[in-house]
Amino acid sequence: MGAWLLRHRRSMLFLLLVLVLAGLMSAMKMPVALFPNVVFPRIEVTVNSGNMPIQQTEIAVTRPLEQALRAVPGVERIRSTTARGAADVSVQFAWGSNMTEALLQAESAVNKVLPALPPDTRFTARRMDPTVFPVLGLSLTSDRLDPVALRRYAEYDLRPLLLAIHGVAQVEVQGGAREEYQVVVDPMRLQSYGLRLTEVEQALSNGNVITAVGRLQRHYRLYQILSESPLKNVQDIRHIVLKTGTAGVVDLADVAEVRVGTAPQWTTVTANGKNAVLVNIKQQMGANTVAIDQAIRTLLRKDAKSIPAGINLSTWYDQSQLITAAASSVRDAIFIGAALAALVLLAFLRNLRLTFIVAIVLPSVLLASVLILYVLHQSFNIMTLGGMAAAVGLVVDDAVVMLEHIMRRITDNPSEDEPVSVLHSALEMSKPLAGSSAATIIIFIPLAFLSGVTGAFFQALAISIAAALVVSFLVAYLAVPLLADLLLRPQDAEQAEHQGRFLAWFSRMYGHYLERLLRRPLFLSLIVLVFLLLGGWSYTQVGSGFMPAMDEGGFVLDYTAAPGTSLAETDRLLNQVQQILAKNRDVASYSRRTGLQLGGGITEANTGDFFIRLKGQRQHSIWQVMQAVREQIHNQVPGLRVQTGQLMEDLIGDLTAVPQPIEIKLFGADPQTLQKLARQVAGQIRQVPGVVEVFDGITIAGDAVDIHVDPVKAALAGMTPGQVSSQLQTLMEGRVVSRIPQGQEMIGVRVRAPHALWSEIHRLRQLPIIAPDGHYLTLGQVAEIRTQSGQAELNSENLKPMVAVTARIEGRAMSTVMDAVKAHLAHLQLPQGVYLQYGGLYREQQQSMRELALVLLAAILLVTVLLLFLYERFTVVLSILATALLALGSVFIGLWLTGTERNITAMIGITMIVGIVTETAIFFFAEAQSAEYDELVRAGKARLRPVLMTAIIAILALMPLALGMGAGAQMQAPLAIAIISGLLAEIPLVLLVMPGIYAWLERLSKKGSVRVIH
Repeated sequence: MGAWLLRHRRSMLFLLLVLVLAGLMSAMKMPVALFPNVVFPRIEVTVNSGNMPIQQTEIAVTRPLEQALRAVPGVERIRSTTARGAADVSVQFAWGSNMTEALLQAESAVNKVLPALPPDTRFTARRMDPTVFPVLGLSLTSDRLDPVALRRYAEYDLRPLLLAIHGVAQVEVQGGAREEYQVVVDPMRLQSYGLRLTEVEQALSNGNVITAVGRLQRHYRLYQILSESPLKNVQDIRHIVLKTGTAGVVDLADVAEVRVGTAPQWTTVTANGKNAVLVNIKQQMGANTVAIDQAIRTLLRKDAKSIPAGINLSTWYDQSQLITAAASSVRDAIFIGAALAALVLLAFLRNLRLTFIVAIVLPSVLLASVLILYVLHQSFNIMTLGGMAAAVGLVVDDAVVMLEHIMRRITDNPSEDEPVSVLHSALEMSKPLAGSSAATIIIFIPLAFLSGVTGAFFQALAISIAAALVVSFLVAYLAVPLLADLLLRPQDAEQAEHQGRFLAWFSRMYGHYLERLLRRPLFLSLIVLVFLLLGGWSYTQVGSGFMPAMDEGGFVLDYTAAPGTSLAETDRLLNQVQQILAKNRDVASYSRRTGLQLGGGITEANTGDFFIRLKGQRQHSIWQVMQAVREQIHNQVPGLRVQTGQLMEDLIGDLTAVPQPIEIKLFGADPQTLQKLARQVAGQIRQVPGVVEVFDGITIAGDAVDIHVDPVKAALAGMTPGQVSSQLQTLMEGRVVSRIPQGQEMIGVRVRAPHALWSEIHRLRQLPIIAPDGHYLTLGQVAEIRTQSGQAELNSENLKPMVAVTARIEGRAMSTVMDAVKAHLAHLQLPQGVYLQYGGLYREQQQSMRELALVLLAAILLVTVLLLFLYERFTVVLSILATALLALGSVFIGLWLTGTERNITAMIGITMIVGIVTETAIFFFAEAQSAEYDELVRAGKARLRPVLMTAIIAILALMPLALGMGAGAQMQAPLAIAIISGLLAEIPLVLLVMPGIYAWLERLSKKGSVRVIH
């Protein structure tokens, strides 16, 4: 093999160069995004059926939809919210389902029951994936242009430009106003001419006509014949003829006022306290977020002159900033780790050539691993970048072990044919290197079977680390010996193997204490017992969590005013919130939606959200800012309920339909009973420290004015209840009966009555109604008018009535808080037929922890199989496994000392420790030839320097991640802390404890074999 490598040295090194260049090209083409390409298995169906009462909506709309959607193949859970005339139905599928097919099947199921639903029912169905949230948000404000002109520019000038950018899927425009022509009819004047509202509507519709009536061939040409009488402006509308007779012509101006107005809207959008138009840019799945952002900014700079004077265009949200910050922090972590590794190599080996080889290997491995990620359709995101940063120490580890072995073998066995000695000494490490690399790679195999949010996000992390380790093994096995053969001189080996005074003294002391430990098994038992006790106690002190906390540079503030609060009153309250935000020195900008939400869904005029972007350089952390803003609103704006959360947390919550960490679901047949219990539960969990933003799950819709048309009275007037309701809709809300093309848009023509006729409830009784025969009557003559208090929205899960009490956690671990919550609710008396379940992110966390525990068990079993294959001796296998398990206990000590939760990221670090410790142990047993004390001491002293080097290099390489230096590093900090804790324990465990366990097991096996012989 050595001769073959020597013959093909040039081709192998050239192949490495090609792989590096291919990786570099792949890195330039790979998409850049915040998250991995995750397809969430959820479809949301939103239905609108007018303004029916909530209970009627549930019976007529929600239940038929739930039953139809439940029959779709693959559905696991259905959850619905019913409001007045509207419903949201969330359909959950199994992870890994084909969501394109599922969406089509869901739409088909809804279409089948649509004819049986109330007339004019409309629905939309959408897949829930990260693209439902914008990647870039622009705000347009102006002191010169009115809201109509501002929205018109955004919708018809700016939007087409943005849609032309590669990777942009949708551009959503919110805010501003739409122009329309308003025909304000006077019912009394209409009745005096003997006319009805329907005649006005028909006249407007029939007077605005462009119709092809035929075709004509003449002189070899084909002509299309058009009959047209289009309306163009206010004057044309005013002169629409309603009636002719001996008394003359009655046109529209005789019975109505025609003017230019704006379409009714019950939403408000602001940016930094000013009325604004927001432009939300959403990307296609798998698109490059950073490239989209750069293309948009380049486009806006080029077209800056075409933006109308007076428009201020700014950014209210930019996801690429978080991505680039994460990428920069991970890049810095890689560079810092590599630099620290180089310093350690210089300190231990004191040779620039050896350091140079490692400096070549590290970027080569990372770039070549990018090629694998590209082939596997991955992207650069916080998971893959974090995985590459976490792999730096492991990549350097393989190269260092190989170089150290080569240097030691050359000095031990000098040869005249130096290049061949280099390659032959390298080939001696082929089996240990392959086994150790396999030990760290196979632990990632079980991660492929993870489901849920954990699998969706952390499989990308596992793939990036595994790819780097595979490439690292190949480079260490093939390229490092060739580079050493090419670059190193005999004196380099002598220089590297010459230990300094401190290392020589440390080696002597280590050998002395190892021999004493081997000859006194009691000391070994005490050390093992201390590790077990400390690890077990630390495990009980470390709380568990879900996703690591990460400063995203901005957060979402959801708000809800009292039920039934008008849009004007909600605006007044929110102006006070805007003043609080404007005075906060850490806030850079903010945008507000009222009657709308970032993620969509049912939204009343008294609800909405802010997105608050913070300054890059600020005095307080994002969690301190969130807490301060929440407390100020609570103290200064009574009556406004708010919830705060970062966008990533909010996004994951919306995508999984479990937006809060704490969710206590109450099921039962009677909604009133459930609401009463929900208030009790909310009161109980408010007493738990760390529980904030408690919501009892009861959303009250605003008050309603119920107009009950008496069928008998209506019949005596020559009308039906439907005719009365239709006329009321035209008089009050208005009806768009025609549209006039104007520029790039169609301007609606709305017929309605003056607001003064129905602006107050007591005036509704006098609202004039015109019967089919032309006579006049008031609404009070045919209908009873009464006010209804607000009704609670109805929720259900899997067709069972449900109320969900929710809350957030602040300052404490999720497991600690949930244990306290369960203790508070343990004595809750539930009526017959009512039961309680825990959901939310806590349920996701519990499922993830169970799966990760199985992953850890599977990793240990796979490592056991590998070790048995390598050694076929249970004494070796058991000693390595015992060492790895003891190292796991030390991880909990590190988590406890650093105040880190045992979350998903930390669990993956715990799993990796099994492979890392096994890798080091395999190198030790590659040196040890027997279980004799002298041989174990010799092997330990031979492995002392490489174990110290690789452990220190890995620790220093992970230190920037562990310290959370940057946005992306914070996500991987628990993983880095877990690995560093394991590596710190690995040094004494592998060098002292493991030889002792192995020697003890060998003595036991020999005694057992002697007894069997006798």
